[in-house]
Amino acid sequence: MKSERSVRIILIGIGNLGRRFAQVITDKHDELRRRYGLDIRIVGAADSRGSAINPEGLDGHAIAALKLAGQSVGNLPEIGRPGMTGLQLIDEIEADILCEAGPVNLEAAGEPGLSHVRKALVRGMHVSTPNKGPIVLAYRELIAEAEARGVRLQFDGTVAGGLPAIALGARDLRGATIERIDSVPNLTTGFVLDRLAAGMAWDDAVEQARDAGALEGDGVWDLDGWDAAAKIAILALSVLDIDVNLSDVPRKGIRDIDLNWLKTESENGLVRLLASAMRQPDGGYTLNVEPVALPPGHPLGHLGSNQMGITYETDLFGTITSVITEETPLPSASSMLRDLLEIYVGK
Repeated sequence: MKSERSVRIILIGIGNLGRRFAQVITDKHDELRRRYGLDIRIVGAADSRGSAINPEGLDGHAIAALKLAGQSVGNLPEIGRPGMTGLQLIDEIEADILCEAGPVNLEAAGEPGLSHVRKALVRGMHVSTPNKGPIVLAYRELIAEAEARGVRLQFDGTVAGGLPAIALGARDLRGATIERIDSVPNLTTGFVLDRLAAGMAWDDAVEQARDAGALEGDGVWDLDGWDAAAKIAILALSVLDIDVNLSDVPRKGIRDIDLNWLKTESENGLVRLLASAMRQPDGGYTLNVEPVALPPGHPLGHLGSNQMGITYETDLFGTITSVITEETPLPSASSMLRDLLEIYVGK
């Protein structure tokens, strides 16, 4: 039996990712304890209407059932705190790691996610987040704060869902010069493009994506290319180690795509919203996001509607491609568990 270590989690954001993550922690509790000697428990959780606190650990299935019924964790009997915010929760209880799975917000300075991450780091907590907002807007600041406090900031789920795209580039390709990154990091656009290419009307394709759970809200974030631009910006910051603002990324979404061009190109290959970084002779990189026709010989030229992928071209390791099939948000949600294990187990 491994010597046991307690890991207390604060979970903020209990939408599609957060509630699935809560279930994973409950379902995997005994296995994680046996394999890694980690007693992992969610001791506090917060959504937009309240929080819940239980030092003995919250039941992930109870959280998921409550959220699916349209209620707040603040309504949990005895342990619920209606109206308690995520920031108040971080101040209220002792924990080892914040898992911040709140909604992405780039229009209001990344809030409230950015403040959640900042406060947790200042309090000496590790942080795992699939929330792109804080990383895009304050990467250098947050990394510096984590180093100063002796804690870790992990965000592998911010790019391509459950695909370990960042770890592949930043860890596994160490020592190499990355000449080019081609990524299809957004599931929604591929789903819609495949249906448009098959002759489906725009509104019907978008509605089908929404019904399948591949699209949330009004779709602007995905369909206009903001999500893909944020992801290539994160790869530039964390893998290529170059400073970039989201406004620096040339971006063309799929909303105004030429349907005749799409159908013609799809007969001979695959059209995807491609987020790329290309190394220039001066050592800098040019970033770009736009719909691209990928020939069958391209490493990403055979992706299905429920797949995302990334290709790294390097000087030492050749060309490496990784692809994920993500039919539900479970892999994206589980990226927080992977982050947690990297912090506590990773070599």
